[in-house]
Amino acid sequence: MNAVIQTDQHYLAEFECVESGLAGAALPWLRELRRDAITTFAASGFPTQRDEDWKYTRTNAIEKRAFVTAPVTGAPVDAQRLQQALHTEFAVHRLVFIDGRYRAEWSRLDALPAGVRVLSLAEAMRADAPGLRETYGKAVNTSRHRFAALNTAFAEEGAFIALEQGVVFEQPLQIVFAATAAHGGHVSHPRIVVSAAAGSQATLIERYVALDEAVYFTNAITGVVLGKNASVEHCRLQEESAKAFHISGVHVTQDKDSRYTSHAISLGGLLARNDIDVQLAAPGVECTLNGLYMAAGRQHMDTHTRVDHLQPHGASHEFYKGVLDGHARGVFNGKVVVHPDAQKTDARQSNQNLLLSDDAEADTKPELEIYADDVKCAHGATVGQLDADSVFYLRSRGMDERAARSLLTYAFASDIIARVQVPAIRAYLQEAVIARLPDGPQLKEFV
Repeated sequence: MNAVIQTDQHYLAEFECVESGLAGAALPWLRELRRDAITTFAASGFPTQRDEDWKYTRTNAIEKRAFVTAPVTGAPVDAQRLQQALHTEFAVHRLVFIDGRYRAEWSRLDALPAGVRVLSLAEAMRADAPGLRETYGKAVNTSRHRFAALNTAFAEEGAFIALEQGVVFEQPLQIVFAATAAHGGHVSHPRIVVSAAAGSQATLIERYVALDEAVYFTNAITGVVLGKNASVEHCRLQEESAKAFHISGVHVTQDKDSRYTSHAISLGGLLARNDIDVQLAAPGVECTLNGLYMAAGRQHMDTHTRVDHLQPHGASHEFYKGVLDGHARGVFNGKVVVHPDAQKTDARQSNQNLLLSDDAEADTKPELEIYADDVKCAHGATVGQLDADSVFYLRSRGMDERAARSLLTYAFASDIIARVQVPAIRAYLQEAVIARLPDGPQLKEFV
């Protein structure tokens, strides 16, 4: 208990040191929000296994390290390696952050279409950009999510994206958070705020990549507010250092007839946790949550989703898959709550896990809470190994066992990859999955 208190005091002391220098510190509403958030975090502390939502995931390793805020001045970066990591074919427009700090020289925001505003979060805070205050904390529940409270207290870097009514942002926007060796021992609190007005459409690519293997802590929050009939497709790729800690939250609130589609892919990090909260706050809303996590060695990946159906005629569909090898552990907890007014709800949830070794472990817990009587709801979960008959069939066709197992594993994962609508991202994920499997070069002949 003493260690927890000391850790909480570390972040409280860190906040007192940096608060006055944070972007937007002069804004009364933001200063109050930050103060309330650090008070909330200090009062609750880091989660323990007594917390039901953290039953299978320990944060002790984060607590033991006194991560400090990344310095304002960015360290030099290997231009060639960064250029390769950016994958400029993903999107024309991009924001780039290195070691938690915005780097305008690597970003590209020229030629944005009319009705689209994209700013670094620090710039939006300093300018008190129109719409920022109204959307900044609207979808984020800091009382339920302790790391969201910590992010709210410290966040000053990230992106503010505002789409005016009826605007169709045809080109995807890529936001890249890259970490270098200089980020070792540091924590960053990136925040993305998306405000999509009525009838607007956009595709957002959110990426976390490591240029070096370092021990650091990323505590990220993305908040999305969708107006009536708005549509957002959100591709989130987490490829942190194998020594890093990544805690993140995606918080979404949807108005009437809006559409939100998420593709959450987790490949990196020693400990990675992603909370996704979606509020279907008006009639006719639809959300789709697709996800793939692949872990090996001693990686630990935890996904918690919560979908609240608050109004009638809403639909939610969740499809998550996990591939676990070595001593890796995967956790999935998906909760759907159908509130009393949410008649005619259609909610589907599926989580499937593939264990490639005897030491890998999967903990899955799909949940339904239904307080309405005219609904269609279903959920299911599986944990298993590769089908021996399928392996035998491929071997009888001349394929060796390792290649056969790799091909079947790829087929299992590709179901999620195929759902991604951005062709360049889909192709990249196919390559990334193949690269993690034995006999990858041989596998390319069959896919």
